Amino acid sequence: MKILIIENGQEPREADIENTLQAMHTVVGGYIETVRLNHNTILVCNEEGKLIGLTPNRRIGKDIICGTFFIAGSDAEDFRDLTFKQIQQYTAFFRISA
Repeated sequence: MKILIIENGQEPREADIENTLQAMHTVVGGYIETVRLNHNTILVCNEEGKLIGLTPNRRIGKDIICGTFFIAGSDAEDFRDLTFKQIQQYTAFFRISA
């Protein structure tokens, strides 16, 4: 599955992972929590990121996501590959450099 990984202090990067719960756990370093960004993309982060003291990463609205997270495509039921356009959009949104 084609995703966009956002790590602390790093520019977003594309990656391909298996579409499995274990692969998602590996990317975020623990149990996952999902946050719907819109009807076809989802943010996946560490469910306990704040509780276990992971470093703040990026602000999403009024919330701060702690630790590594990723963006994946989605539909009503399943995770999907991000499209090229989605990768471009979220890379620009989560950039750290000016």
